Amino acid sequence: MSPLKALGYALSSEEHAPNDLVRNAVQAEEIGFSFALISDHFHPWVSAQGHSPFVWSVIGAIAHATTELRLGTGVTCPTIRIHPAIIAQAAATAAAMMPGRFFLGVGTGENLNEHIAGDRWPPHDLRLAMLDEAIDVIRALWTGETVSHWGEFYTVEDAKLFTLPEQAPPIYMAGSGPAAVAAAGELADGLISTAPDAKLIEAFEQAGGSGKPRYCQHTVCWAKTEQEAKRIVHKVWPTSALGGELSQELRTVAHFEQAVKPFDEEATAKSLVCGPDPQKHIEALQKYIDAGFDHVYIHQVGHDQAGFFDFYAREVLPHFEKQMAASPSRATA
Repeated sequence: MSPLKALGYALSSEEHAPNDLVRNAVQAEEIGFSFALISDHFHPWVSAQGHSPFVWSVIGAIAHATTELRLGTGVTCPTIRIHPAIIAQAAATAAAMMPGRFFLGVGTGENLNEHIAGDRWPPHDLRLAMLDEAIDVIRALWTGETVSHWGEFYTVEDAKLFTLPEQAPPIYMAGSGPAAVAAAGELADGLISTAPDAKLIEAFEQAGGSGKPRYCQHTVCWAKTEQEAKRIVHKVWPTSALGGELSQELRTVAHFEQAVKPFDEEATAKSLVCGPDPQKHIEALQKYIDAGFDHVYIHQVGHDQAGFFDFYAREVLPHFEKQMAASPSRATA
């Protein structure tokens, strides 16, 4: 089991306006979260979430509003909606604005966001191959050399990035299934996942991920009562009840709303920690650590981020301070 290096915070772009995301990042830093991941979507999952700003604009604002918070995309799809050369430039600029504090999280994306310009939505194996080539393009451009690339999926001609950070940011790759986790171990500098599954860590390490950072998102809903939290989840985050590959394959917000319609409050809250019991929150976080994740970041569903921050600062973060302080590489993770 790997020791816990850091606890972080999920900036949910689907639920918050741009300026609110910036304020949330500042407050996350103030209460002791050492890193954050910000989602990069064109659409929210359901209309009740209400937002989906352009992530790179928000990152620029967070870069100047914070001083220590490490920030990464959670995650960017650099293969269909946006060409990898453009992502290389965006990430290089973000890293130049946040020296040593930015990382690029990448993944194979969702049909919901990636089909909007009329491009084909490929099967998963093909999307993984596209991501492999996209990472090569991004890293080549980060060298500062002039790049021409004629690959299977992407063409780059005479491209050179003139604004670069002193050190290229790490690339972490999202994975929740065997193929994606193995690819992350081989291609990326770290893993991002969503379930406390020790088998994922084992597959990641066997594929070349030994010693690399392992991030996992943990979704909760703090509220004054458990029932209130369940109501919030049912309204704002009903997609928590969806299983399998539906979240990658459904095409529109309307399709997601149709898919979640049969689920009641108990079904949508089943996989989340809901309510104000600190022990439940602590025990749930410990499962991720026991599974082998050394970075866990918490997504608070709903608009009451201030209440969540106050609760975690008082009741949850202090419980893990000794674990994080004992980690030999916390400062550079």
